[in-house]
Amino acid sequence: MHEYLKAALEITEKAQQIPLEHFRQGIDILHKADQSPVTEADRACESFIRDALQRTFPEHGIIGEEFDRKDTDDALSWIIDPIDGTRAFISGLPLFGMLLALLEHGKPRLAVIRMPGLGEVYSGDGTEARMNGQPLRVSHTTELGQAMLYMNEADKILRDAPETFARLNRAARDRRYSYDCYPHMLLAAGHVDACVDFDLKPYDFLPLVPIVEGAGGTITDWRGKALTPESDGRVLSAATPALHEQLLALLRQNPSP
Repeated sequence: MHEYLKAALEITEKAQQIPLEHFRQGIDILHKADQSPVTEADRACESFIRDALQRTFPEHGIIGEEFDRKDTDDALSWIIDPIDGTRAFISGLPLFGMLLALLEHGKPRLAVIRMPGLGEVYSGDGTEARMNGQPLRVSHTTELGQAMLYMNEADKILRDAPETFARLNRAARDRRYSYDCYPHMLLAAGHVDACVDFDLKPYDFLPLVPIVEGAGGTITDWRGKALTPESDGRVLSAATPALHEQLLALLRQNPSP
């Protein structure tokens, strides 16, 4: 896997220049059928990554957010989110990410997540994780009452699961609302203890897995099951198994959509 991780780091290092060239410069915004925004930078960035992967690993499949998937008979495929957090990107907030992961039979084996606006790059293979080359380790927090909890997509949780939203707002020592991949990276780095996420797509959540797990954390769906391309987009990451189980118990208290 070292060869694949090295290639992913090199490709994304070059690709990150595309969103940086457009960031805070004014850019045309389109909206997809689901009203989510997309820009020229999203598409140009994914095209660059896809072309580089095609040249380097022509036998591998490719799954991306902006273009049709490329299926092959190989067990390995790449999954891409060129700009995770397009709303952050178009509003000048530097918390957008670039996600690339290698899947084997649909299971995430390694990932690179870049934060171009912050100059940070996270990588992991499920056994170790690094940020800018330095090892990462999650916190030791085991009690929800002592935890820093991030709630991603809180507005959607409030809309679709208001009772769960209310319980989450009574839980933990500290709570913050956020979006996109960065809170999960803060968890891997030991700054955040848990993150509850909602309504994600496979290209949003599968690249999180090798980094969170590589830093010693736990990441699953809201039922405690491993994340796969078929998962429903509800994600829970936690620093320790004990903290993860307490949050699972809270999420299970009433059925969620």
